[in-house]
Amino acid sequence: MKSERETRNSKLSSAPRPRCADFAASPPDVRKVSDLPKVVHSFLGLRPIFEMNKFQISRDSQALYITMVAKDRLPVFQTDAIKKVTCEALNEARGSGGFLIFAYVIMPDHLHVITSQPNNSAEVLRYVKGIAGRRVIDYLKEKNFKSSLAKLRHEEWKRKHTHSLWQQEKNVFSIFSEAAFMQKVNYIHLNPVRAGLVERAIDYHWSSARIWQRCPMEDEPLMVDIDRIEWRRGA
Repeated sequence: MKSERETRNSKLSSAPRPRCADFAASPPDVRKVSDLPKVVHSFLGLRPIFEMNKFQISRDSQALYITMVAKDRLPVFQTDAIKKVTCEALNEARGSGGFLIFAYVIMPDHLHVITSQPNNSAEVLRYVKGIAGRRVIDYLKEKNFKSSLAKLRHEEWKRKHTHSLWQQEKNVFSIFSEAAFMQKVNYIHLNPVRAGLVERAIDYHWSSARIWQRCPMEDEPLMVDIDRIEWRRGA
């Protein structure tokens, strides 16, 4: 009998792969502005309804590297259905909070996302964790996943919440250089490879790796705003 990993690898080997370069282990030269991808978001209808100026990474305009871990490291995000709900929630949070999303990955028990920071990190985190948490828990209730809900249950808080999706610690890192930004983008996209889920970063459906490699699929679960970044030109 095949193991779960062997079955998954067999499916991957028979599935059509995106025709684009493997994700590089070392960051690209972000100063080469003409080589950066120009991503079209509108065909998926997932662009935020607002328009924003270009974003330049600096000490005065920092990006946020956010890690959100499921309560007790439970593998809440194992199914594609839950991952899809989470992607839709991230897009909703982006529209409601007025920030940009530059990169993301959803792993079985946690997710990483890189965003802009219009006001402060606490506000971005409130939108991302709040909306994603509500949408996932609502989905679990709708589908009557009693076992999962029982593991996420806690004593009622003052807002009448009886379930919590996330660990309580705040794991937010400010990014104010393009080098650090690309290191985090690279790290995010290689997460599924390190975990043995796929052989190539672009083969993992639930990340922005393909978009950064200029080969987005028509069914991308979440488009990202890399075309809004204004990269500093090299001297």
